[in-house]
Amino acid sequence: MAITKPAPTGADSHEPVRGAPEPVPGTPEPEAPPAAQQSRSSLILILLLLVLVLLQDPIRGALSAPVMQSWMTVFVAVLVQALPFLVLGVLLSAAIAVFVPPTFFARALPSRPALAVPVAGMAGAVLPGCECASVPVAGALVRRGVTPAAAIAFLLSAPAINPIVLTATAVAFPRNPEMVLARFVGSLLVACSMGWLWQRLGRTDWLRMPHRSHYEGQSKGAAFWGSVRHDVMHAGGFLVVGAMAAATLKAVAPASWLRTAADNPVVAILALSLLAVLLSICSEADAFVAASLTQFSLTAKLAFLIVGPMIDLKLFAMQAGTFGRGFALRFGPATFAVAIVGAVLTGAVLL
Repeated sequence: MAITKPAPTGADSHEPVRGAPEPVPGTPEPEAPPAAQQSRSSLILILLLLVLVLLQDPIRGALSAPVMQSWMTVFVAVLVQALPFLVLGVLLSAAIAVFVPPTFFARALPSRPALAVPVAGMAGAVLPGCECASVPVAGALVRRGVTPAAAIAFLLSAPAINPIVLTATAVAFPRNPEMVLARFVGSLLVACSMGWLWQRLGRTDWLRMPHRSHYEGQSKGAAFWGSVRHDVMHAGGFLVVGAMAAATLKAVAPASWLRTAADNPVVAILALSLLAVLLSICSEADAFVAASLTQFSLTAKLAFLIVGPMIDLKLFAMQAGTFGRGFALRFGPATFAVAIVGAVLTGAVLL
């Protein structure tokens, strides 16, 4: 009797299993499962640790060099001094951006734009906020009918003259308490000047109406902690870059170069103003970086402290994204020039 061989199924069959999905040509390979990604990350970490172990003698020798010891001293000192103020400023700015309704500002400001500008500028002294948070808050003000001149004054003053920034400045300059007053007066002068300048020369077609804030549409708690996480990572990264740059200038740059730049008042002011734009340090931490540049005059350091919170690389990008590229291309250079003039005038009177 003939024995019937069972039909192959599953893995024993060369034919596709009926009902199984066939691969579609051109379909990308599925992503690796989380376990595979975790094992790959662990492998990279193990390889990195292995390299550090193998090169520990050269690394130890490099770190023991006097230049590196000086670099590490300045770097750690700037971070340790600035980090508490950065965290506190981020918490307060997130609380204000999330829990204070933008309609509050519209009701509190005078109806006349010429009077609304200084009132909005002074509001920055009582409403702490990082420059990263001041841009979306200013956008919300414009979106709710606040005159753009007043919103601009608040945009520039809030990250520059709030209590956290002024306290950090006092801690960073314990032997020069006049720097606190000079920073407050100079920054408020520049903020109001830019507001009045926009009221006088600004055009509505230069300003794009901002989109809805990313805080809207979320619960208060989710928006608060999301803002805190974003600002800590964003501002913390710039703080590390700023501390590294300050340590490099202090330990690596030839003293003759820094002395030459510092001895010329015009060059010193322009150099530190450009440095503030390039470093893009959070305003809660920039005073400690400025204080570490001991070769420069107080007026040059004041220019660094006034320019940085008002116009830098990250602020230019945020302003272009919120109010439009046309606004940023006109507003950025004008703010830079007015901030330098304000720092020079304030330094000549108060420092």
